[in-house]
Amino acid sequence: MPLQHSLFGDELTGSEPVEEPEGRSSRIIKEVVAVDRLKNLEEKITTVVERVKALKEEKISLERKIRELETVLDEKNQEIASLRNEKTTIKSQVEELLDELETLEI
Repeated sequence: MPLQHSLFGDELTGSEPVEEPEGRSSRIIKEVVAVDRLKNLEEKITTVVERVKALKEEKISLERKIRELETVLDEKNQEIASLRNEKTTIKSQVEELLDELETLEI
């Protein structure tokens, strides 16, 4: 079985089913089909690369947004803690005032 050469100059062995070209036009058609397939593959790869870039940018943007929201959450948690302390202080003051009122009413 004669050796065939691929579009890349590689030798194809008998394990790959390749038909013997009947003439120059048959060989050119096969090469055109191979080139078209490579162009199609290149377009797909380009599309995937662009999508990956877009996803990386989106990821960076979302991570930035997460950090901003975590900062806001921390601030709100500190505000809640402060308000709870203030509530406890006011409650204590009101209880003291009520105790004083009770002693005055006796």
